[in-house]
Amino acid sequence: MENGCTGDAKLDQAVGQWLRYDKNPKTVSMVQKLLEERAVEALRKCFSSRMEFGTAGLRAAMGPGTSCMNDLTIIQTTQGFCHYLEESFGNLKERGVVIGYDARAHPPSGGSSKHFARLAAAVFISRGVPVHLFSDITPTPFVPFTVSHLGLCAGIMVTASHNPKQDNGYKVYWENGAQIVSPHDKGISKAIEKNLEPWPESWNTEEALENPLLKNPYQDIHSEYFKAIQKHCHHREINKSSEVKIVHTSVHGVGHTFVQSAFKAFDLHPPYAVEEQKDPDPEFPTVKYPNPEEGEGVLTLSFALAEKEGATVVLANDPDADRLAVAERQESGQWRVFSGNELGALLGWWMFRCWKQQNSDATAVKSLYMLSSTVSSKILRAIALKEGFHFEETLTGFKWMGNRARDLLDQDKTVLFAFEEAIGYMCSPCVLDKDGVSAAAIAGEMVSYLGTKNIGLSQQLTSIYEEYGYHISKNSYFICHDQNVIRSLFERLRNHSGQEGSYPTKCGRFAISAVRDLTTGYDSTQPDHKAVLPTSRSSQMITFTFSNGGVATMRTSGTEPKIKYYTELCAAPGNSDVTHLKKELDDLVDAIIENFFEPQKNKLQPKPE
Repeated sequence: MENGCTGDAKLDQAVGQWLRYDKNPKTVSMVQKLLEERAVEALRKCFSSRMEFGTAGLRAAMGPGTSCMNDLTIIQTTQGFCHYLEESFGNLKERGVVIGYDARAHPPSGGSSKHFARLAAAVFISRGVPVHLFSDITPTPFVPFTVSHLGLCAGIMVTASHNPKQDNGYKVYWENGAQIVSPHDKGISKAIEKNLEPWPESWNTEEALENPLLKNPYQDIHSEYFKAIQKHCHHREINKSSEVKIVHTSVHGVGHTFVQSAFKAFDLHPPYAVEEQKDPDPEFPTVKYPNPEEGEGVLTLSFALAEKEGATVVLANDPDADRLAVAERQESGQWRVFSGNELGALLGWWMFRCWKQQNSDATAVKSLYMLSSTVSSKILRAIALKEGFHFEETLTGFKWMGNRARDLLDQDKTVLFAFEEAIGYMCSPCVLDKDGVSAAAIAGEMVSYLGTKNIGLSQQLTSIYEEYGYHISKNSYFICHDQNVIRSLFERLRNHSGQEGSYPTKCGRFAISAVRDLTTGYDSTQPDHKAVLPTSRSSQMITFTFSNGGVATMRTSGTEPKIKYYTELCAAPGNSDVTHLKKELDDLVDAIIENFFEPQKNKLQPKPE
């Protein structure tokens, strides 16, 4: 490769531009080394495409090149975002933005969440925009809280949540305190493309840190947040005297000190912390995946500590503390890890119970709302039908629930609770996103209250199902890196028996009663066959409703190479033959896998055990 030429003109141009713009010696030398080694394929991987800025912001591996998270791509992204905000808000320079970050780091490329956050701050300050930059790591929910609390134009959180350790991300909130939705993502994306060359002061983090436009909101927000969530503490006396022992793990993330503070705000005894996992560590040394959703493997150390201390409940946050998992020791000595849907049922029941005790006015329930995503359990719908409050479904993801909650709050409605099956819970409208910190304290209080009645979480969940009807779900995924396979799998379902726009009427022995396709906008249950929920051509999502009360959704993931499926069997109250219901759901899932996924033919990898 003479003069750094790869023989691919487009690639040479991208690499040349990169080397002109990048000032990080580590990523510069990584690219130069690839040129010296004539590693054309590796260079293509780094430079063939730019990370796509979507409604979830950015998420990718840390490393050199336009397809990775690094100093230059952070500067370029922030310049685009800043430019877009300047066009959107006449008062951006009065109101400003907030920036938070988790504890991720990638020494080989010199990238870390803290460093990326400082670069983002330098970009805004160079344009005269005030920046509230947290001086230390914070949970993701603190960023939307700060946007709402201080009335800012926007918020940025540098985090890759529960992704593998080499990844990082850039998550964006709008002035309403919720994540951005379309068309903001497209507008920001265009603005990034127009602002690729670093502005003169964008690299000057040291000067930015000394600038009077930079403020540190850490202390103020810390005290205001814990004051705000205390509105949801209803049993302080019980909490003070509770004998229930709880273990907490933050899985090497940011959650430890914040959950300890949340328990203190509720007058709950501090949870036992898993020593090996309580301090932030970007290597995540004790777990394969730092994701409590993956279940028992992540919780092994928590269970061991619980056995040692005689604790019956384990709470686990993901590394940026916006999700919460809960497990309970059963009488058999086995541990039960609750699914996101089961915990959604428990927290939804608890939030409504506490609200009801505070509100004696019978008409107040008419302006009360709960939300969940369309792939989550329909249990809240069943509770709402019986209790008289409103339940609404949104598209998958908290960006939709957060924005819908904002609309309802602006109409003077009460939004009590929102959840998604991926262990995300919004228990307080002070954060219009999932929040694992407030959810941990509220779960702690629920456990303490039930403890006074000698009732465990499993027993309470059974009571909820007995009263409102069993809702049994089974969710999983297949891994597939080939976009063509994914496309043809879904197209086959849309063009059943070779007929365009024709969907299957049965799956194995199970009759299909309705189909909704949110990729094309088709819904067989609507008079005009047009779906009510927003549709998106860029992602795949089809929901089948079965005659036996089963519902199954198949969809692609926005952040991972997965085809996910979500199934649920909803039974009427009184139908409590759980063994039969589980068998029926298992058979339905087997039929969907065999007939709709065809894993052998499509070479799909099952979820790793």
